[in-house]
Amino acid sequence: MADKKYRFETLALHAGQSADPLTLSRGVPVYRTSSYIFKDTEHAANLFALKEPGNIYTRITNPTTDILEQRITALEGGAASVAVASGTSAIHYTIINIASAGDEILAANNLYGGTYTMFDAILPQMGIKTNFVNPLDPENFRKNITPRTKLIYIETIGNPVLDFTDIQAAADIAHENGIPLVVDATFTTPYLLRSIEHGADIVINSLTKWIGGHGTAIGGIVTDAGTFRWNSERFPLYSLPDPNYHGMRWGADLPEEIADVPFAMRLRTVPLRNLGAALSPDNSWVFLQGTETLPLRMDKHCLNAAAVAEFLHKDPRVAWVRYPGLPGDPSHRTASKYLKHGFGGMVVFGIKGGYGAAVKLIDNIKLFSHVANVGDAKSLILHPSSTSHSQLSEEQQKGAGLTPDLIRLSIGLEHPDDIIEALDEALSIAQR
Repeated sequence: MADKKYRFETLALHAGQSADPLTLSRGVPVYRTSSYIFKDTEHAANLFALKEPGNIYTRITNPTTDILEQRITALEGGAASVAVASGTSAIHYTIINIASAGDEILAANNLYGGTYTMFDAILPQMGIKTNFVNPLDPENFRKNITPRTKLIYIETIGNPVLDFTDIQAAADIAHENGIPLVVDATFTTPYLLRSIEHGADIVINSLTKWIGGHGTAIGGIVTDAGTFRWNSERFPLYSLPDPNYHGMRWGADLPEEIADVPFAMRLRTVPLRNLGAALSPDNSWVFLQGTETLPLRMDKHCLNAAAVAEFLHKDPRVAWVRYPGLPGDPSHRTASKYLKHGFGGMVVFGIKGGYGAAVKLIDNIKLFSHVANVGDAKSLILHPSSTSHSQLSEEQQKGAGLTPDLIRLSIGLEHPDDIIEALDEALSIAQR
């Protein structure tokens, strides 16, 4: 694959895989093994010292997972990826791979509820403070950077309000201040947006969502762009000897062939190895199946979501609609700058009648599955303020733009007329 610059659809099918030399299997094998045989004591020592590549233990690496990591790296246009057991683990490991007690991070205030809670309530227990700002004005990032700030964190499309952050503007501000931009790109996937091309240094995807595509496994992945220079006094985890790994200075001591990805190497050998949120090889295989059809599915998700958004926008029973693809949406201008293949599979709206009508609609809708997930091939529905974002205070929800009447739709691959008919019927029931 390195001999030619292949296009996205081709990479989604082939990147990272070579035929098994023993069996010549066309499909990716599932390597259900906990451990791997060392050739001799020197080989074992070299693996642990990072002097040569190879497998030690499936908590750290696995051949099936390695193909998934290489494939997502190719799709994102990055330098290396590390897959873990969930999107939440990917976020947590990313933060603690950069920041320590006494440090601060700067984050958008329109994040997924679980991420917000991690940053707001759990990271402070580790001595890491999060400053939340409204990301719609990128200057808010610049105004709130302090000498202790270690990174800027955003989502491409915010969950659930669907605001779109100007990635390049956030990246420019981060880099002017010598810190990396971390982007959760779950709602766009690399098919709709390759954040690295717009300045992101670290990209996180929940594999559970559109990349897997069928709601059958949980996983997350972190992609290192390989462009940020970590060997600076601002990042002692990389510039000083690390007691977690026999005094390794991650920003200076790695072998030449991996010297451009110290972030990914440290993520794998410190948080993943020692905290253990490993992705199972079976789930890696599931996500590889999803990756093969990602371009086809994302095109259909976007087409269906656009049709649903247009229907809701014109319906007199609907109070408001948010979808980045609608010309009048507050995020349309910024989203149009970045999204060239579609505006995603998510639509949110408020029904006339407020919270009571929203609950009635959700409890009576057909076809849609009422679940706390997004990115499935099937259409899904949720009331975020009472579920996925219920940990946030009323003030925090309001600051993120989340209102009690907001209904979140993850639009699936069904025929768009069937999806719209289900919504039409539920809207009528909710208005009775």
